Amino acid sequence: MPFDLELVRSQLPQRRIEWHDVIGSTMTEARRLAAAGAPSGTIVGAEEQTEGQGRLGRTWLSEPASGLYVSVILRRCFSPATLPVVTLALGLAVRDSIFKSTGLPCDLRWPNDLLIESKKCAGILTQLESSAGPAAILAGIGINVNHSCFPPDLAPIATSLRIACGRPQSRERLLLELLPSIDRHCDVLQKQGTGAIIEAFTHVSSYASGRRVCVEQDGAELRGITAGLNNSGFLNVRDDQGRNWVILAGGVRPCS
Repeated sequence: MPFDLELVRSQLPQRRIEWHDVIGSTMTEARRLAAAGAPSGTIVGAEEQTEGQGRLGRTWLSEPASGLYVSVILRRCFSPATLPVVTLALGLAVRDSIFKSTGLPCDLRWPNDLLIESKKCAGILTQLESSAGPAAILAGIGINVNHSCFPPDLAPIATSLRIACGRPQSRERLLLELLPSIDRHCDVLQKQGTGAIIEAFTHVSSYASGRRVCVEQDGAELRGITAGLNNSGFLNVRDDQGRNWVILAGGVRPCS
């Protein structure tokens, strides 16, 4: 079903919303708009992405008229060092918005994945844009909303809100829940500091502590038990030899 842009605009009259039928990547367009001075809260969305971006150079499957594919420009007084915790705050925001619009609880897999029954339903990409004017954080968010199925290579690891609920979901309602949720969690980070976000993330994530995981690290695989997040929002892992590692990036997956 086509996205009802006028409904969303009527509920968010102060927001700049750029919507596209087809686009390479909402992140690319958000970067261009941010460099041109677009205000905080500007939204770039699309019915379809042909070059959707994920973390670590991966692509994001963007089935036409099925998902919520948006990038939001955030101009907040966050330092570059805070970017990892901004990602955690966005994860909390997406989790809350999915629950409020569908009743579905999501797990958070550090640093940027949302899961329903161990299958990925949403992902987040954060980037800093500082090429012109005040720095901005670009928050790219992809949510599988009304996908009815996935390609064979993704079906074992991906799901959608429709599959999980057994019925179609409103992308408009989800976006209208998401944007104020982002504002609330960014306010918490700005006013209460990184500790409040890290604590909240730890509370709702089964991956933050006590989870056996495999981590991709420079072409090798690290296996161990997660041991909480440090003050910068990075993941601590104790490996099978008893050594402690701080995971700055890399794919975290469950393992036996």
